[in-house]
Amino acid sequence: MKILRRRGAWIVLVAIACIVQVQSGKTQATSHVSDRERLIGAWRLEHIDSPGANGKPGDTPQPNGMLIYTKDGHMSVQLMYPKSAGSLSNEYVQNGYEASFGSYSVDERTHTLTHHVHGSVTGDLLVGKDLPRIYTTECIIRSQCSDADWRQEGMQCKNANWERAILKSRPWDLAA
Repeated sequence: MKILRRRGAWIVLVAIACIVQVQSGKTQATSHVSDRERLIGAWRLEHIDSPGANGKPGDTPQPNGMLIYTKDGHMSVQLMYPKSAGSLSNEYVQNGYEASFGSYSVDERTHTLTHHVHGSVTGDLLVGKDLPRIYTTECIIRSQCSDADWRQEGMQCKNANWERAILKSRPWDLAA
């Protein structure tokens, strides 16, 4: 009788260990979050370098901006330059306002995020273009230009840094 109880207890312990192992494996398998999933949501413009008249980064006042990625693969970006910037216009901006929308793709191997522009406030100047961006594992998005890009005639190249937008106006966020 004692042997049967011991054997029964042993079987129960082995069964519990197996269940714990299976549940642990499920948790580990579902805890991996892809870079694409981490990018979903709203991003705030932290800083942007826009080209001046000579093609080098200019002294344009910093705009406010929002960049949004949706779960189903859509993106939207809007920037509003302050009135002190005048009626800034270029390939991306019209009268101090920048807006475009489309889809996006992510290459986790190269940490490249590409905006596929479907529409823009500047009309056909950006529509149909693919605009690659670099992102870091900390999920800061940067569009970066090499020195050669800044010098290329007619190139409207901008270095922009985006950070995760955190809305602190909800009661449950204020306590954090």
